[in-house]
Amino acid sequence: MKIKQLSIFLQNRMGSLAKPLEVLTVANVNIRAMCMADTSEFGILRLVVDDPEKGKEALEENNFLVKITEIIGVEMNDTPGGLTTVLEIIKDNLIDLEYLYAFTHDKAGKAILLLHSDDIDKLIDVLTKNNITIVSAEEVYNL
Repeated sequence: MKIKQLSIFLQNRMGSLAKPLEVLTVANVNIRAMCMADTSEFGILRLVVDDPEKGKEALEENNFLVKITEIIGVEMNDTPGGLTTVLEIIKDNLIDLEYLYAFTHDKAGKAILLLHSDDIDKLIDVLTKNNITIVSAEEVYNL
């Protein structure tokens, strides 16, 4: 149920995003979703890949600082208000999200929302009780 996400720490300078992506290409690791957050000094590249362990190993062999963190994916309606519906449930249950990102896929009318919270188990419990579909890690890895 939980998805392993790679968090890669990068210096915030021109061209720094290309190298880790090249490493993953050479390792034949495919990116399923990505999100980039930055400050003036550094950036955090968050990736969901088809083989997180292989991706982490390849990046570490190339001197990248990589951490595997657990996130969850939920299915939401790919319509106006689809995201709001999920976020309202989270807010009403007093869960603090650290970040999120989303993407569409080939399932008509649906999108996948990736979420991270300091209490993933509570997040899963609340969403499940509110009839929000949790997407399996395998489904995301194999998109």
